[in-house]
Amino acid sequence: MNEEFGRGLLVNFCKMLYERQITVSAGGNMSLMIGDSEILITPSGRNKGLLEPEDLILMGTDGSVISGGKPSIENKMHLALYNLNPETRSVVHCHPLYCTSIAVKGKELKTELTPEGVILLGKVPMIPYFTPGSQELVDAVAAHHDAKAMLMARHGAITQGRTIEEAYNRMEELEFQAKLQTITGRAKVLPSSEIEKLSRM
Repeated sequence: MNEEFGRGLLVNFCKMLYERQITVSAGGNMSLMIGDSEILITPSGRNKGLLEPEDLILMGTDGSVISGGKPSIENKMHLALYNLNPETRSVVHCHPLYCTSIAVKGKELKTELTPEGVILLGKVPMIPYFTPGSQELVDAVAAHHDAKAMLMARHGAITQGRTIEEAYNRMEELEFQAKLQTITGRAKVLPSSEIEKLSRM
C-alpha cells in the first residue's frame, strides 16, 4: 500500500468512526501499516471527524517520527501491537459510549450473546487502568496482544485487524455487543457447545 492511498483510507475510516459516534471530539487514535516498517497514525489532540490526509503522521515501527507533526500519545501502544503481531495492519482505539460505560464499571463484556460476537471478537480482556500514554498501559496491552479486541478500564476500547476494515468492523461490533449487554441485562449467553463451534469458524 502506498502512502498517498493509505492517508486517504485512514482518514475515511476516521470520519466513519466519528459519524457513527464511536469516537467523539479529539478522543481515540487510529493507525494503519503501510509497507513493512512504517505506519500512519492520527495526530495528537485533533478531532477525528475533521482530519485531512495531510494531517496524519508517518512513523517508523521503531518509534521514529518521519513526517512533521506530533503523533498521538498512544503511539507506543499501537507500535507494540504491530511489532508483536506480524499479521496486524491496523489498530483502532476509541472511547465508544457503551464500551466505556462497561469499562468504567469494571464489568466483563459478554461477546457470547450472539454468534457474531463470538466470531468477530472472541474473548475480550479488560486491561487494568493506567494513565493514557504511559509505558504501564503499553505493557498491559502488549500482554494481551493476541486478543482481537480489548477494553481498558475507565478509558475505552482497542481493536486490531489484518486490514483497516477488519479493525473497524471489530470496533463497531464491540460497541454493538456492549450496547446489547446493557439493554438485555442478565440475558444468558449461548450454550458452551455452540460457542466452541462458532470459535472454530
